[in-house]
Amino acid sequence: MDKSEFKRRRQKLIDILGKESIAILPAAPEKIRNRDVHYPYHQDSYFYYLTGFPEPEALAVIVPHREQGQYLLFCREKDLEKETWHGNRAGLEGACEIYGADDAFPITDIDDIVPGIMESCRRLYYPMGYYQDFDEKMMEWVNQLRGYVRKGVVPPHEIVALDYVLDEMRLRKTEVEVDAIRAAAKIIIHAHKRAMQYCRPGLYEYELEAEIVHELLRSGCRSPAFPAIVAGGKNACTLHYIENDNVLNDGELVLIDAGAELNHYASDITRTFPINGHFTDEQKAIYELVLKAQRAALNKIYPGNKWIEVYQAAIKVVTQGLLELGLLMGKLEPLIEEEAYKRFYMHRIGHWLGMDVHDGGNYKVDETWRDLEPGMVLTVEPGIYISAADDISDKWWNIGIRIEDDILVTKGGHEVLTADLPKTVAEIEAFMAGE
Repeated sequence: MDKSEFKRRRQKLIDILGKESIAILPAAPEKIRNRDVHYPYHQDSYFYYLTGFPEPEALAVIVPHREQGQYLLFCREKDLEKETWHGNRAGLEGACEIYGADDAFPITDIDDIVPGIMESCRRLYYPMGYYQDFDEKMMEWVNQLRGYVRKGVVPPHEIVALDYVLDEMRLRKTEVEVDAIRAAAKIIIHAHKRAMQYCRPGLYEYELEAEIVHELLRSGCRSPAFPAIVAGGKNACTLHYIENDNVLNDGELVLIDAGAELNHYASDITRTFPINGHFTDEQKAIYELVLKAQRAALNKIYPGNKWIEVYQAAIKVVTQGLLELGLLMGKLEPLIEEEAYKRFYMHRIGHWLGMDVHDGGNYKVDETWRDLEPGMVLTVEPGIYISAADDISDKWWNIGIRIEDDILVTKGGHEVLTADLPKTVAEIEAFMAGE
């Protein structure tokens, strides 16, 4: 992603902050495994969104209208010995030349420099509560300034949640961001297809996961967007099942929920299909009901419509279908009002998607459900999960189905970014048969 994109984002934030404000944003800390080996480093999404800077031990400081430069980056200095062991560092020059900082300083100098910059700022924007160690550092600086009040120092009067501001910015994607999500979607589509074609009775769930991970790695994704769910049979009725260690049985379904992360942007798809390639009548009935619910939800995605209406469209179809199948008893409207569907459909219709799988952004604004706008990206993922129970016919037992796609809100309606992956019963059976 070109550094001009990050500069545009910073300028937009500067316009929001206004005069006499300062924004301070730390990089994600490194995590160490077994006291020696570092986990692969993953930058904090907020930090990366504004800076594009991929290294740990860094701090971004944005001060609107500062004459000496509005964007300061504190980072590690070049160190030949350490770089021999752990790889190249951008250093102070790279922070400016490669990553667009107006000025750069050693990360070791933050205690000497940052409090002095904060003196002239009445409003402090900071994402409190993400990194405890740095929260304490921030409060230490604020209290330090308070101790100098008699010397004429004026500490920030107000602390504002920077993450809330950035969530609102991140909610509406630019063309560059949509292209990044589209690329991640293309990769996970190929991965799902690979798993679908490889699937057969007798395999273990983790063998399908291996096919997905292989496709991600060979496509440039060093890790999935989240641990893949590969849930055969009754395991699909556990919404966040990740053990992936059971045998895939003939005659059952397998639910795969997996996503790719490419250049810090994520995709997220769920497909459910028969392990042997053919749906039973009961599986087909539930599957087509879930698909009908998803189509109803998709029809509600267009600018100006409220997010909640997407969900309401799905639950109406699900409840009506469960009534017709005899899995619910009563009348439609009272059942919806009582939320009787939640026995079989427990979660919402989806979530925002972007740099994080569950991307930032509130679903309500001032207690009112948010209107959809062009540039928003969300998942739509209705599901039905029927666990074994005495009051349910055993022909329905252990059928768990979810269908999830990634959707871009456009000026004219919406675009399904993951439409190339087989989804209807006929498409799935034909694809698995190699047709």
